[in-house]
Amino acid sequence: MTQDVQYGADARPGEIRRHELAGFLRSRRERITPEEVGLPRGPRRRTPGLRREEVAHLSAVGVTWYTWLEQARDIQVSAQVLDALARTLRLDASERVHLFGLAGAIDPTPAASCTTLTPELLDVIAQLEPFPACVQNSRYDILAYNSTYRMLLCDLDAIPPEDRNWMLLAFTHEDWRSAIVGLDDVLRVMAAKFRSGMAEHLAEPAWKVVLKRLTEESAEFRELWERHEVVQSVPSKVKHFHNPYVGPLDVVHTDLWLGRDCGARMVTYTPADDATRERLGRLRELALSRSS
Repeated sequence: MTQDVQYGADARPGEIRRHELAGFLRSRRERITPEEVGLPRGPRRRTPGLRREEVAHLSAVGVTWYTWLEQARDIQVSAQVLDALARTLRLDASERVHLFGLAGAIDPTPAASCTTLTPELLDVIAQLEPFPACVQNSRYDILAYNSTYRMLLCDLDAIPPEDRNWMLLAFTHEDWRSAIVGLDDVLRVMAAKFRSGMAEHLAEPAWKVVLKRLTEESAEFRELWERHEVVQSVPSKVKHFHNPYVGPLDVVHTDLWLGRDCGARMVTYTPADDATRERLGRLRELALSRSS
């Protein structure tokens, strides 16, 4: 088990953040070749990517200071230095947001957050039938769903409420996993999004519980988590499921963010073709018949 998943219940938030930041910086430094930044490789290079002193020089910061940063020392990091490191390490937009979150600095593009469930919101997802729709928080807990979503991958009502989490189900529930077409790519993106989202919730017990379960129950998750990949969002796109009740479903996935106070969003799946539209209608009828 790596340093990423060894935090105990008594770990201090600042300590957790420093170690996560150190690991993230190391992982990004090691992926950049000297040639990419105009430096000679030299015959004696053993580091897989840039050396610490090279990152410090390119970022115009002290070598000792940067070394302390990768050693998770308790030092202050300004937004200006973070900006320089982000440019030196060639971070994309998602990685930049993650860096600022880990450092506890003001992020120029903070993620939107969201309101809690309301009767009106529940009515909206019900009115979207037969299109599958649910409400999830940024931790991937499935907070509410309509009848068609209930049967989208397996019978969600049969799963205990404490296990209704997209991450847990995708990595550990065989029926759920078997309904996802292109499972490996889906898992990689989800692990990266979870790591990105966790940057602002490192010390929160609910997030730590989900992380603990994933690392203990899924070798796939542990391997992906150690990559330190992050992504903030994925544009709406066609997703493919093999529903156990009505067959193949090709749907367009859309996230609708619900506010700026928490990470909740409404997730909708609209049919990408007429065959899927017809099958979603049958799926809703099946769900209603099982509820009666």
